[in-house]
Amino acid sequence: MRTRLSAMVVGLGVLFTTVPMVAHHSFSAEYDSGQRLALRGVITEMEWINPHAWLHVDVKDANGQVVNWAIECGAPQALFRRGWTKKSLQPGLEVIVQGYRAKDASLKVNGETIRLPDGRSLFAGSPGTPGAPTDSGQNR
Repeated sequence: MRTRLSAMVVGLGVLFTTVPMVAHHSFSAEYDSGQRLALRGVITEMEWINPHAWLHVDVKDANGQVVNWAIECGAPQALFRRGWTKKSLQPGLEVIVQGYRAKDASLKVNGETIRLPDGRSLFAGSPGTPGAPTDSGQNR
């Protein structure tokens, strides 16, 4: 009985320590720092979900076809601390997104900045990213 209980405790300990490590990814595992790009398009949706918010933008490709790109942003709480609100990026707003393309060539970008029509830029990355502002509500 004691052996079974010990095995169960060890098994649960291993499960609880490995799940969080698998749940998060690193930038370099998914995105290519050598493929920086800028996309001009119209916002279709903003998802305020953890661990990263997602912005969806319709962009015209080289053939004039509209394709929807997914832009991974920082955590919602980090974006709110930088001054973002749920009304900052509404569907229909034209923006310019700068970021890094996914390694698998999918229509996915790790967002760095979102330039608004009035010229303001919102930092979209995660804290600790080179060039990231402090989380004091300051936008660059």
